[in-house]
Amino acid sequence: MQDKKTKRKQNTLLFGVIGIAVALAVYFQFFLSESKGEVKTEVTELVVKYNKNCPLKIQEGIRLDSVSLPNLPEEKAVQYNLTLLNVDKESAEIDVIKTEIEKSLISTAKANPGLQVFRDNDYSLIYSYKDKKNVFLFAVKIIPDQYK
Repeated sequence: MQDKKTKRKQNTLLFGVIGIAVALAVYFQFFLSESKGEVKTEVTELVVKYNKNCPLKIQEGIRLDSVSLPNLPEEKAVQYNLTLLNVDKESAEIDVIKTEIEKSLISTAKANPGLQVFRDNDYSLIYSYKDKKNVFLFAVKIIPDQYK
């Protein structure tokens, strides 16, 4: 008799613990997915805001043409599409330009307060460059570990 009561108590306790664990899992899943949705909305609004100002000369010889959210599997990313206004692919030293731009982009990404939402949410930054004739030159990808 005592054994049945003890087993029943253990089963009740076990089902109670399992029920609480399932409830917590569902709650956190809902909470996290809602949070991801809020971040996605914030990032999308930011991209729309950037694009309203495009094309935009961001410094001498560089124009920001547009910003997009590429649909990359397994990765959150934002892409900046730029034109190097004084560069012609046929006569430029693309490797040298790319190396110098990449160094500059990483240091800028670390310090730019406008990129905080991307840093906080582990977005990769992709910078795609074209020459003055609208010919693709190169792309630079900065992953979150490089600019945090």
